[in-house]
Amino acid sequence: MLNLPNLLTLSRIVALPLLIALLWWPQWQSGYLAAFVLYVLMAVTDWFDGHLARKQQIVSKLGTFLDPIADKAMVTAVLLMLVAQGVIAEVHVIAAILILLREIIVSGLREFLGGLPHSVALPVSKLAKWKTTFQLVALGALILVPVLPGLAWIAALGLVTLWLAAALTLITGWDYLRVGLRHMDS
Repeated sequence: MLNLPNLLTLSRIVALPLLIALLWWPQWQSGYLAAFVLYVLMAVTDWFDGHLARKQQIVSKLGTFLDPIADKAMVTAVLLMLVAQGVIAEVHVIAAILILLREIIVSGLREFLGGLPHSVALPVSKLAKWKTTFQLVALGALILVPVLPGLAWIAALGLVTLWLAAALTLITGWDYLRVGLRHMDS
């Protein structure tokens, strides 16, 4: 069903190749500025599609399926591009790895639990929403680093919120895993 929330979710998926292309050259400051604007639009769309679907009571199976894919694809692509371009470097790559591993594990866990005869859902916790918020802020700030290299506080904000997101990633990942383990055969 193609309603407005689902179209907004699809727009994030369609915009992803452009975002990746804009992040390809960190020395191209205009490209990174355009990437930041596009990233912010995609992040706002992420919030808005869910809000609109709940408010208008038009939550659909398609939206439930596509929204986490769009979110994870955006975060994964931006993390990989920022690591590849050296914006996220050295020990901070560990935070990116933790975030990526958690996303893979939770996605696999959701797939496994959804396939059980009694289909177990893993609802998004408030702490996971904070994790997402820190991730979005971190990646947005880090996209700006090549655009505003003289403003060290932007890089610091990006790296601090990246590590906060990584810490919340571990906590929420463990919470989800504990729930999932209860439904696995021994």
